[in-house]
Amino acid sequence: MSLFSEKYKGFIFDMDGTIWLEDKMIEGAVSTLNYLIEKEKHLLFVTNKTTQTQDEYAQFLKSNGVNVSNSQILTAANNCLKFLKNERKNKKFYAIAEDTFINQIIDAGLIFCENPKDIEVLIISLDRNYSQEKFEIAKKALINGAEFLAANIDSTCPVINGEIVDAGKIISDLELETNKKLSQHFGKPSGYMISTIKENLIYELKDYLLIGDRLETDILMGNEMGLDTVLVESGVLNLIKNSTFLSTYNVLSIRNILY
Repeated sequence: MSLFSEKYKGFIFDMDGTIWLEDKMIEGAVSTLNYLIEKEKHLLFVTNKTTQTQDEYAQFLKSNGVNVSNSQILTAANNCLKFLKNERKNKKFYAIAEDTFINQIIDAGLIFCENPKDIEVLIISLDRNYSQEKFEIAKKALINGAEFLAANIDSTCPVINGEIVDAGKIISDLELETNKKLSQHFGKPSGYMISTIKENLIYELKDYLLIGDRLETDILMGNEMGLDTVLVESGVLNLIKNSTFLSTYNVLSIRNILY
């Protein structure tokens, strides 16, 4: 296998499960990223997670010794917020989400509401404080005609000791209970995220390598974009034998992309 750093001019990294788990950088991530930066490679970091802001993600990398700019961080949250601000301003919304994301939606001009009869837009994302009460509000809102949106569709989120429930499981449960289908989402592998990535490229698509830990989001999106892809084993568990889409390369972790 040729050295990835020689073959590609740019690298598109997933974050959770690929670069870090919770608040700990994956072994070899810092040295790998800094090596690519020293080689003047173009790096983008793409996440479906909505529990922190773009600025906070950039600051976390900087605090761990990786000097990146905020503009290199592309998030499902920002895609969703842009849509909501432009298309759903002043609408009453309910979100299964954490406070960081809810407050950003309010700042985008929507009105938070917990009355299912008045909710016009329902938004699903990762919520580590998810509860049956929240599910019931969301379910009743959909039955009453609320628009069904999601920041992301990941079924789980990788953590140090395994995986926790993410938006995808909540979406599936809501669809089953209400017979309502998700209208659209804004993270990987959606057209919204693909467009956002393309807007931030400085080289041709063929010059980029996409690295992620999840087949049905990271690798599927890379395939749809026509990119070479790397699946790392440091995040979620992937059932490769049962998948209809595969990565170009498989490695143990981010450190293995340099050799």
